[in-house]
Amino acid sequence: MITLTDKEERWKNNEDLKNAVTQWCDRIQVDVKEIQIRQMKRKWASISTNGRLTLNSELLDIPRELGEFVIVHELVHLIVPNHSKLFKCFMMAHLPDWEEREKRLKLQ
Repeated sequence: MITLTDKEERWKNNEDLKNAVTQWCDRIQVDVKEIQIRQMKRKWASISTNGRLTLNSELLDIPRELGEFVIVHELVHLIVPNHSKLFKCFMMAHLPDWEEREKRLKLQ
């Protein structure tokens, strides 16, 4: 498990996390109809085709930059539904270090 350092910020509460989603929606130019934060056993997040984003409440306990990877990953699925080369291009455009963040997230 990764220990938080002073440089590794995290969200203060659910509203802070939801605000980050809203900011990323603006950057990526997608719309989310609903944001839910709840405990999830096997996933960090999921998004439906109609724009319902569900985030694992454990995102509050990990470094913010890893949580941002989760948010961007799910939001890009509103544009590209699979993990194709196009999906990876969108990830690279919005988070150039997304692959490194993904690796770190898997260590959580």
